[in-house]
Amino acid sequence: MSNFFFKNTGPYDINYLIKAVGLKNLNYAEEKVIDIKDLNTSIKTDITFFHSKKYLQFAKNTKASFCITTESLKSFLPSTCKPLISDNVLLHTAKITKIFYPDSINDDFDNSVEDIKNTKFKDTVNYGKNVLIGKNVKIGSNCLIGHNSIIEKNVSIGDNCSIGSNVIIRNSLIKNNVHILDGCVIGKKGFGFFPDKNSNFRYPQVGVVIIEDNAEIGCGSTIDRGSLSNTIIGKNTYLDNQIHIAHNVKIGDNCIIAGQVGFAGSSSLGNNVMIGGQAGISGHLKIGNNVQIGGGSGVIKDIPDNTKVMGYPSKDLKSFIRDNK
Repeated sequence: MSNFFFKNTGPYDINYLIKAVGLKNLNYAEEKVIDIKDLNTSIKTDITFFHSKKYLQFAKNTKASFCITTESLKSFLPSTCKPLISDNVLLHTAKITKIFYPDSINDDFDNSVEDIKNTKFKDTVNYGKNVLIGKNVKIGSNCLIGHNSIIEKNVSIGDNCSIGSNVIIRNSLIKNNVHILDGCVIGKKGFGFFPDKNSNFRYPQVGVVIIEDNAEIGCGSTIDRGSLSNTIIGKNTYLDNQIHIAHNVKIGDNCIIAGQVGFAGSSSLGNNVMIGGQAGISGHLKIGNNVQIGGGSGVIKDIPDNTKVMGYPSKDLKSFIRDNK
C-alpha cells in the first residue's frame, strides 16, 4: 500500500545506509534501496529487519534485498536477502527508518486544516461547530462529524460513518459504517523509544490506522498508528470506552472489548475474541480465535484458539477458579 501520509526521501545506496547508522558490514556492490518495510510486505528493492524467532516464517519468505538481523538469525533468511548484522536490530532499524521518513518523528498539528464551511464537504456532511478538515481528505456519503473535531490531511472516511465531538483523526483509513465516539484520538504516533547512550531515540511511526466496516470505537479511546506495518481494527469489532491500542496491533473481526483494556505494541487478536474490562495484553503476542479473557487479567504469553483465561498472569479459567476457591 502506498504511503499517503509520509514522504519517502529514498532511494539510498545500501553502503550509505550502512555507514550512516554505524553497521559494521563489508561493502556491498552499489545497490539502491527504495524503502524500508516489515518482513511480510517488503519487496526486492526494500530493506527489512528480523529480530525474533516469533517472525521466523515471515523471515524465511521475505522478498527484501537486505535485512537487519543478528548473527544467530541470519541463516533463516532466503539466499536472495543479504544480512546486515547488528547488535541492536530495532535501534538500527529505527535509524534507517528515520533516514527514509524524517517527518515521521514529529507529530505536529496539521496546519493545512480549514473550517469545514469553507470546504467541498459543507453541503454533503452533517457537522457541528468548529469542525476542521485537512487537505486531500475523503469523506463518503451520509456522514456526521461532531463539535470541535479535526480530520487531518489525507484521511479517508467511508460511507455512513459518525465521528463524535472532540475527536482527532490523522494517518487513518476509516471504512464504511464506522462509529467513533466522543474524545477519541486516532492515528497519533506510538510510544516507542530505544536507549541510545545518554538519550532516548524515538522509533519512527510510518504506518497507518485502518478501521474496517461496521466497527465502533468507544469514548476517549486512543489508537496509535503502526510503525512499519499498520494498526488494524477488524470488521464488526466493538471497543468500549477508554481503550488504548498501541502501534501495529491487529484486532480481528467480531471482537468485543470492554472498557480500559490496554494493548501493547504488535500483538494480534483473532476473530470473535471477548475481553473483560481493565485487562492488559503484553506486546508481540498472538491471541487466537474465539478466545475469552476475563476482566483485570494480565496476558503475558500467546493464547491458542477456543481458550478461556483469567488472572494475573492469566491462566486457564478452570485453573483460575480452582486456585481461587
